Amino acid sequence: MNLFTPVTLGLLSLENRILMAPLTRMRASDDGVPGPLAAEYYAQRTSAGLIISEATQISPLGKGYPATPGIYSDAQVAAWRTVTDAVHARGGKIVLQLWHVGRISHSSLHPDEGLPVAPSAIQPAGKVYTASWSLAEYETPRALTLEEIGQLKADYVHAAEQAKAAGFDGVELHAANGYLLDQFLQDRTNQRTDAYGGSIANRCKLVLEILEAIIPVWGSGRVGIRLSPYGTFNDIADSDPKGLFAHLINALNPFNLSYLHLIEPRATTAGGNDQLVAGLIAGGLGLLLVVLYSLLYYRALGAVVIGSLLIAGLQVLVFCLLLGKWVGFTLTLAGIAGIIVAIGITADSFIVYFER
Repeated sequence: MNLFTPVTLGLLSLENRILMAPLTRMRASDDGVPGPLAAEYYAQRTSAGLIISEATQISPLGKGYPATPGIYSDAQVAAWRTVTDAVHARGGKIVLQLWHVGRISHSSLHPDEGLPVAPSAIQPAGKVYTASWSLAEYETPRALTLEEIGQLKADYVHAAEQAKAAGFDGVELHAANGYLLDQFLQDRTNQRTDAYGGSIANRCKLVLEILEAIIPVWGSGRVGIRLSPYGTFNDIADSDPKGLFAHLINALNPFNLSYLHLIEPRATTAGGNDQLVAGLIAGGLGLLLVVLYSLLYYRALGAVVIGSLLIAGLQVLVFCLLLGKWVGFTLTLAGIAGIIVAIGITADSFIVYFER
């Protein structure tokens, strides 16, 4: 194999193994409609085997930054349809990343200027851009009620349906980087005492329930998920990340997802990565998790997704040709069709997956 050979992730048949990472653009209108440049921007990058769209909020309350797009209104769907049509016209494939920021937001960004929501009322450290693009301290969010969690799941289903109506080829559930679903997973941000808090199993419950809800819309072979096991972005942390993510990844196996998208720990200089890998393999989880420490040491790559280089429109052909010479084997996985590992190197995101 090399980077220019086709590969299949679940029901996604890709022309090559070079994928485009999700990259926030902040070019949408105030009401979350993708701007006129969106179709051209994505169509220019259809040489990638798969494009993962910028993070897209599932509801008005899911917004955390000015000028980010949504997928909950008819106007948003119509605008995204111009994007998917442009991508497909050039032979490309694109999936939509479903996003809710949770507490990483500001009341000025919400239609009713209500407080951001979270698993628990814990203020994040740092500052946020308001609707006027000024910086302000994060507010203390309010904790979601059980009734609101039910509505949240319905919002994800609606967003998945809207993404299908907009012509996407699949969806990626964004459960990484300290946003709402990651906040439910990790115990720094989740101090609930009900069925969605406390134990690792309880904290994983919402993510699994949302997957169960959106898979009937798309089929499991067109649904992926993004996790950041060692991420600290947006003031996120857990007292036992190895135990948490080993449990969650094991629980994902029966879903037979298109892919699992993992952000590599070196992006935050966290350690202990090799122990997590060893624990997963020795634990017989049915999932072989291979994390690359750098492109220098690990050369058997299934695919690479490049972030900022694709934004800049730089030529990466020589890089890919050289990298393609290193590709040489297939790993067998159970349960999940592909693993994607994102490696942060300066401003770039490199993603690797290993096919079933």
